[in-house]
Amino acid sequence: MTYASVADRNAIENEISWEDRDLPVTTYALLSQTAGKFPDRKALSYQMFSDPKAFCETLTWRELHEKSTQVANMLREMGVGETDVVAYLLPNATETVLTYLGGQIAGIVNPINPLLDAEQIAAILRETNAKVLVTLRAFPKTDVAQKAAEAVALAPNVETVLEVDLHRYLTGIKKFIVPLIRPKNPVTHNAKVLDFNAEMSRRPTTLAFADSTTDRVAAYFHTGGTTGMPKVAQHLYSGIVYNAWLGARLLFTENDVQMCPLPMFHVFAAIVSLGASLGSGAQIVLPTPQGYRGEGVFDNFWKLIERHKATFVISVPTAMSALMQRKVDADISSLRLVFCGSAPLPLELYRRFEEAAGVTICEGYGLTEATCLVSINPPDGEKRIGSIGIPFPYTDVRIVNVATQLDCGPDEIGEICVASPGVYDGKTYTEAAKNVDLFYPGEGSPLKGAPQYLRTGDLGRIDPEGYLWITGRAKDLIIRGGHNIDPAEIEEALAGHEAVAFAGAIGQPDAHAGEIPCAYVELVDGATITEKELLAYAKERIHERAAHPKYLEILPELPKTAVGKIFKPDLRKLAITRIYDRALSDAGISATVASVSEDKKRGLVAHIARSADVDDGDVVKALGAFAAPWDWAA
Repeated sequence: MTYASVADRNAIENEISWEDRDLPVTTYALLSQTAGKFPDRKALSYQMFSDPKAFCETLTWRELHEKSTQVANMLREMGVGETDVVAYLLPNATETVLTYLGGQIAGIVNPINPLLDAEQIAAILRETNAKVLVTLRAFPKTDVAQKAAEAVALAPNVETVLEVDLHRYLTGIKKFIVPLIRPKNPVTHNAKVLDFNAEMSRRPTTLAFADSTTDRVAAYFHTGGTTGMPKVAQHLYSGIVYNAWLGARLLFTENDVQMCPLPMFHVFAAIVSLGASLGSGAQIVLPTPQGYRGEGVFDNFWKLIERHKATFVISVPTAMSALMQRKVDADISSLRLVFCGSAPLPLELYRRFEEAAGVTICEGYGLTEATCLVSINPPDGEKRIGSIGIPFPYTDVRIVNVATQLDCGPDEIGEICVASPGVYDGKTYTEAAKNVDLFYPGEGSPLKGAPQYLRTGDLGRIDPEGYLWITGRAKDLIIRGGHNIDPAEIEEALAGHEAVAFAGAIGQPDAHAGEIPCAYVELVDGATITEKELLAYAKERIHERAAHPKYLEILPELPKTAVGKIFKPDLRKLAITRIYDRALSDAGISATVASVSEDKKRGLVAHIARSADVDDGDVVKALGAFAAPWDWAA
């Protein structure tokens, strides 16, 4: 059946209860089922370089099943049981996928962002009590191996380090040069170091131990990562299988090819994209170790679509913005759908991309804590630009008034709360204290047992036709190109300076990344310091480059509430005014922001004042790349 409306979703739910659906219980059972149906079809393709003629390694579903089984057998022999953790700190590669699958067959897999610093990586390894870490062998132009060794030295619970050598993907002169320039790893630790592929190849291709018979925790994914110790979310087999089922039921068949240039340490790539392939038999393509960040990926992207005959692209707004700066220079007639998530998609970018690529875009919503998928603009139905669509089958969304804890009516803004097979009821995080006040009691869910509703921290509304809209973030997170940045780290860094009385960090509008960090500062009486000096001070004390403020302004006094808390909506208004005025000025348009006001449905809206000779289309073009809405001033 098509998936075009709320009625279609309800029809799927009415077929049979979620609990009564005959679905695999474990990842191994899911993989075995798909490999049994499509043994000789392509499952996974990976190329080290973005050149559309570069070497590409492809595994069939039979081969992916066999190698994942070998990895699981290897890990079980190393002492990894169902409650033990296998972490990986890797860029995208075939081995990354094998570790993700084999790790959750043998135990609990824990992907870690290689862009974190060594102390944060070590903190995650300790929090999850990881027994094995899979990472890179030292390789040119990457410091992953060095950070991994430093982190393991700070996490004595890690007993074994398995190294993946990217040298095997090289061809031609590079294959001979890399061994001569390979960096040495100067950091030492007490863990045993082994070669991943050598160890894997010695294990049998049939499972040497009994697969799990019941649902259990299969994966840990950390969230955030720019301040202190990231939270670690727990994912059950059932949530992973739910995402796979959604992909197979609503989006894909074995004839589809997904282009997924997102990192395998993130739920979007691992649980949504790879999961959809696991459920449907669709081929998944991982271009370069760094995906969209890889050298030449944007320049070659359309040719990669043509090479692999991709039918579906997983993307984020920042990537789509970059692609619109490149001409469509290949035959992309195979492409039929782009799934965009992680941050709001500006209206003008949506229109330009659809026109240039001739492809439908579906915006969606998910979060790590809910084992990802929550809603989507229906692939076969009306797509309301700016909304995040309708909830998936068996996912119930409530909009709750935080003050009264009562459900909001249509178009009333409250906190988005979710119950679904992906929500681990009451046990979202590994740290029990972080689950306190994270749920509302469940009533009216399509699932049995009246599960609790996960509080997402996002503010939103549901319109009368059932479409979900995000209007703000209760937790004040800055989302830079889909990457969550906690403003607290920026504020704490600046507050450490003796000249600073108060600091407030927000996300300012950005045409490429959606928003980027900026800060406003109030100085102590009599203090003198420049904005440039404060920026340098902050950068020295903030671990991750993505969280470095790109703009800082000293104000005579920061706006505050009656109880002395910094009032960030006023700071956001200042930022919107500054960014939009600059965009209009740069475009040579005689128009400015007259005011910024709060709209109960749309959030902060800029009101543009213009001279009589200003063309409407010029203003639309100048401001169309930004997500924050605007209107003409009265």
